Amino acid sequence: MSEQNKSNLEQVFADVASNYQGNDIDLHAAYAEMRKNSPVLEGNFMERLGVPSIAGVDPDRPCFTLFKYDDVMRVMRDATQFTSGFIAEGLGAFFDGLILTAMDGDQHKNMRNLLQPVFMPDTVNRWKEDRIDKVIREEFLVPMAPQKGADLMDFALYFPIRVIYSLIGFPNDQPEKIKQYAAWALAILAGPQVDPAKAQAAKKAAMEAVVALYDAIKIVVAERRAEGGDGDDLISRLIKAEYEGRSLDDHEITTFVRSLLPAAGETTTRTFGTLMTLLLENPELLDRVRNDRSLVNKAIDESIRFEPVATFKVRQTAEETEIRGVKIPKGAMVSCIVSSANRDEEFFDNADTFDIDRRQRPSFGFGFGPHMCIGQFVAKTEINCAVNAVLDMLPNIRLDPSKPAPEITGAQLRGPHKLHVLWD
Repeated sequence: MSEQNKSNLEQVFADVASNYQGNDIDLHAAYAEMRKNSPVLEGNFMERLGVPSIAGVDPDRPCFTLFKYDDVMRVMRDATQFTSGFIAEGLGAFFDGLILTAMDGDQHKNMRNLLQPVFMPDTVNRWKEDRIDKVIREEFLVPMAPQKGADLMDFALYFPIRVIYSLIGFPNDQPEKIKQYAAWALAILAGPQVDPAKAQAAKKAAMEAVVALYDAIKIVVAERRAEGGDGDDLISRLIKAEYEGRSLDDHEITTFVRSLLPAAGETTTRTFGTLMTLLLENPELLDRVRNDRSLVNKAIDESIRFEPVATFKVRQTAEETEIRGVKIPKGAMVSCIVSSANRDEEFFDNADTFDIDRRQRPSFGFGFGPHMCIGQFVAKTEINCAVNAVLDMLPNIRLDPSKPAPEITGAQLRGPHKLHVLWD
């Protein structure tokens, strides 16, 4: 890997993290306080923390912030009263509005029905052995194993990008191009900014990345269509996809794939990093998981509850409504603090404990309801393969005592920045 491309991708990843970092406070203590004293806050709590909004920023729209599990559940479930179209004005503006998270009603339902089969377990499980597990083990961990030590976040950054771009249908023999595409995808995420001084430059860089990424994907879509769309990759499957007599044209497929890419690697990277941090901090638990691999998926689900990467979701009210006696006008923004809801004492026993044996209840790390993350099964499968491969191939993996301990940080896009480990 060329140093320039390596540093470019790693720099963009670090820039995105710092963009959404927010103020340095004990977030979980702050959320506990809000659940107790201000479960429905009039105001934008995340904005106060210095986190940019992926929604269109309209200072005239009132905003309300929710912290309790049942309130967040109500909003996530009800896509008729709490809508998502406004996202098309914010992050969606970088995608010509063709972004699944910014669709409402029948448009959302029809598009999702068209796309959903590509992301179902039977499809992903066919990919698992050859296209996910094999790549992680042979391309990443075989060369890494003799080193006896590493920053595991380097592995965490690169393996999801390599895997997801292959699954999408990009050629496997162009690693430098893939790293460039991944850097562009992350630059789009850095488009929304809080600091007006940075906003103009970030928006310009994001718009340039949007165009470059579109052009690169369009070429691959045209190639796959020329081959008859017979492959097992995502683009080929989208070419073949049909719902109620409707299929997708090249522009729609290109635009949809482009909207997937910013989160496709990002979320997997941070979730894997967080999970490994939580396991490595607790060697007894790590041993249990090493000796009983049926616990890996439980550990993944619990880490997504305990420290979700995407810490809040925003919706807009279609009509005036009321939550806990607070009137919320039509057109108001409703910010649902997922990280707070996932630790609501009324719904989770010992909510502040990382406990892979807890009784499973829905949490909101991948959203909930009609807009639940369409790619979550792919992400969980990648993480499952990566954890199993690390435990198999890096014996006695442990935190490196000579380096700073990992910290899970960030008010949004939360996760560790460094994860120094040793193995035998």
